[in-house]
This record gives sequence, structure tokens and C-alpha cells, in this order.
Amino acid sequence: MKIILIMQKIIFIIFLLPSVLFSQQNFTFVHDGLTRDYIYYAPNNLPSNSPLVFVGHWFGGSAQDMMNSCDFNALADQNNFAVCYPQGTTDYWGDIFWNIGYDFHQGVNVDDVGFLVSLAQYLQSTYNLSATNTFFTGMSNGGEMCYLLACEAGNTFRAVAPVAGGLWLNYINQNGCNPVTPIPVFVKHGTNDNVTWYTGDLTNSNGYWGAYLSVDSIINMFVSQNSLSDLTIDTLPNINNNQRITVAYKYSSPSTYKEVWLYKYINGGHNWGADDWDVEDEIWSFFNQMISQSTNVSEFKQNKEIVKMIDILGRETSIKENTPIIYIYSDGSVEKKIFLD
Repeated sequence: MKIILIMQKIIFIIFLLPSVLFSQQNFTFVHDGLTRDYIYYAPNNLPSNSPLVFVGHWFGGSAQDMMNSCDFNALADQNNFAVCYPQGTTDYWGDIFWNIGYDFHQGVNVDDVGFLVSLAQYLQSTYNLSATNTFFTGMSNGGEMCYLLACEAGNTFRAVAPVAGGLWLNYINQNGCNPVTPIPVFVKHGTNDNVTWYTGDLTNSNGYWGAYLSVDSIINMFVSQNSLSDLTIDTLPNINNNQRITVAYKYSSPSTYKEVWLYKYINGGHNWGADDWDVEDEIWSFFNQMISQSTNVSEFKQNKEIVKMIDILGRETSIKENTPIIYIYSDGSVEKKIFLD
């Protein structure tokens, strides 16, 4: 009996192994004379032209660390998309990093934007993935990489979702941020982040990383680039009944499918996750909405008309700046918007 059980386990492993190897694989990719590492994961029988999501690691982390710290592989199985976990290069002190403009990396000429664009194009071609629906998210230093891609690589990445990252003045001063193609941006950031401060650090008081913008300044920049006029504010349910709550600020405009979302994590720290909601779910929801809205934007405008606009007391009103207005549409849906001054 024991021999039979052992044989059954061996047979199970033999049949399982090809599936595991197919789903997740470690590769190298040469760019700019450097051999770079990445992990590629795809559900079995992934349809052609499926989306591709990149997930970037933090400073000192690795592709494997990032994959082990998030649930994007399971989410990919549920929603039919591929995932790539790229890896930065190693600096003089032995730390793996993305070259985003830290003070102590001045003079480093690693072209991470070029690497990620080339890798995205290679994966799209090799695995028959969507050249349109390719996205990037990341934690801390990986989140900072998101911002650089939003500034420089809008023709390759449809949207980005930085978590607990910053935008460094060294980069802004040297390169600016004037994208040819502005893209949607999702930001999750804790107000008690003690590594990348929510309020920024324009004077480099940390004396190490360098000066960087506040989250609000970054949001305003991307809202302006995407010409967004409307703001909806919601507070996510505080399921754990603690002092860490999330307020969602969603900027949009009737003239474009593009949006900017800020998930302001009140009293939250420098981390990937949140107490009351799944970060991966919200990021994918944002990415997926940018796919569906851009695909159906013409149909959306034709079939959904404003029936009435009312204020918070239920009185009919017209558009007023900095005042909440409730829109009632012909399809029965309702939205609350604020037109910014």
C-alpha cells in the first residue's frame, strides 16, 4: 500500500510539473549591454491578446520578493492576464534598485525606462499579448518607476499604479515630466508613511534619498496632464474598525476615458497592503476600467444621458465650482461629482 501511495505522488508530481513550469518561469533579457532578470507568469490556456501587468519591487528587493508579497498571480488566473515581475540592477552597495533619481545614484546611467519598454514589447510579441493593454504597478522604488513610465512611456503602458512611491526632483529637473501621451494613474499612499512622506520632502531634510514632491502635487500634475475636471470622493468601509481608513479621490472628465485615482490611506504606513481592502483587486479594477471605458467610450456617450442634476439636498441645480452635484442618468445610474475651481 505504501509503495502504491508513493507511486501516486510521483505520478502527480510528473503531471503537475509541466503546468507549474509553464505558468511561472525565470528568464533573462539583454538590454543596453546588461543582462536583466525577470519572472513571467501566465495562466494556462491564456487567450490571445490578453492584458499584461508588470509589478515592480521595492529598493533592495527582487522580482521573487515582489511576487511572493502580492497576489497578482491568483488574480491573473481569475481574470485572464499575464504578469511580469522585472528586476532592477545592483548598485555599488549591493542593493537592487530602479534608477529613478536618488541623490546617491547621481551619475548612474542605467536606462530602466528603456529596459521596461523593450521587455514589454518583447513579451507582447513572444506570447501574443495585447500591445494596447499593458500596465505597470509597483511598491516604493517600484512605485517610483511607475511615475517615470507615466512621464516617458505612455505609448507602451496604458496606465500605472504606484504604491508608496515618490517623484524625485533630480529626475524632474533633469528630464521634466511632459508626456506625449498622458495616461491614467492610480496612487495608493499612507499619510503616516515614514519612508516616502505623503507631504514630500522638498528640502532633502532626510539627507539621504534626496528631495521629492508631495503626493498631492503629483496628483495635481497628472490631473492637469489628463485635463480632468470632475472629482468624486468616497470613504471605503472601515471593516476592521480601527484608525486606518482609506479615502478614495477619483478624478475624471466627460471628454475622456482617462482617470486619476488617489487612495489616501489615513494613518497608513510604508507598505503594500491595507487593512480593509485588497490592493491588487483595486489596482486591477482600475486597469480593467481603463480598458473597458476606452473600448466603449463612444457607445457610453451615446446611450447614457444626463436626466437631472441636483444638490445634496435634492434640489435641481446647475454646474457650480467646488460644490457636490449629483448626476442622474437616463440608464438609472447616479454619480456624485465636484467641478474643481
